[in-house]
Amino acid sequence: MPAFEPSSTLQLFDTHCHLDAAEFDAERDALVSAAHSVGVTRILVPSVCAANFDATLRMRQRYGCLLAFGLHPLYTPQHLDHHLALLESRLAHQHPVAVGEIGLDAFLPHSDLPAQEALFIEQLKLARQHDLPVILHMRRAADRVLKYLRRYPQAGGIAHAFNGSEQQAREFIRLGFKLGFGGAISYSGSLRIRALAATLPLSALVLETDAPDMRPQWAPGTANRPQNLARFAAILAQLRGVSVEEIARQTTGNAEQVFGLAALDPG
Repeated sequence: MPAFEPSSTLQLFDTHCHLDAAEFDAERDALVSAAHSVGVTRILVPSVCAANFDATLRMRQRYGCLLAFGLHPLYTPQHLDHHLALLESRLAHQHPVAVGEIGLDAFLPHSDLPAQEALFIEQLKLARQHDLPVILHMRRAADRVLKYLRRYPQAGGIAHAFNGSEQQAREFIRLGFKLGFGGAISYSGSLRIRALAATLPLSALVLETDAPDMRPQWAPGTANRPQNLARFAAILAQLRGVSVEEIARQTTGNAEQVFGLAALDPG
């Protein structure tokens, strides 16, 4: 097995990367090496359904990735009643750092929101039971997600791919959450998201790729890659008028705080 050691002086944390996706099957080793070469020292891989729990686990076994187990709202029709029991077993015995990717998705016209909400509630309860943070999917559903977080307070987490308002952002922060920014800030036309990334407290921000999804502006026709995190960090640094080293230090520290991890050795 190759050693995946970073060669950059940066220490970046990709807090959301579907490294187990089939799109990466032919080049996964090379992708991880490329990410490490630009300073991506930690990658968190969230699951989306019971069928990919084992694939997620293999990402830790081969690459040392951090894991989250959860049942994604977009796949609600595929989730069976016993999958919650399978999820609870993974949370209890396989040492994930979070429950995710979970949440609500109101984007598609025929979304079964009542079914999504019932599943979301049960997973919030599991997160509380196991004292784990949550990784939230909330496409066009931020206010609904906030309602359930107030009802079932959590041990923090990440509002993945944050695309809400400043008021919503500050409410997530008040509830102890960090906000995930990635590919969207690479688009010059994403004025609202770029403004939020530039002005919200840096202590509340984390970086993510969502690879292979959320493709950056410079590569709209290809799968997003974890190595793109370094360019997202540079864009965030430019938006905020600080060094990329400061962005790496702060966002990685924020992610480590969320997941209860020891800080990486700066030397």
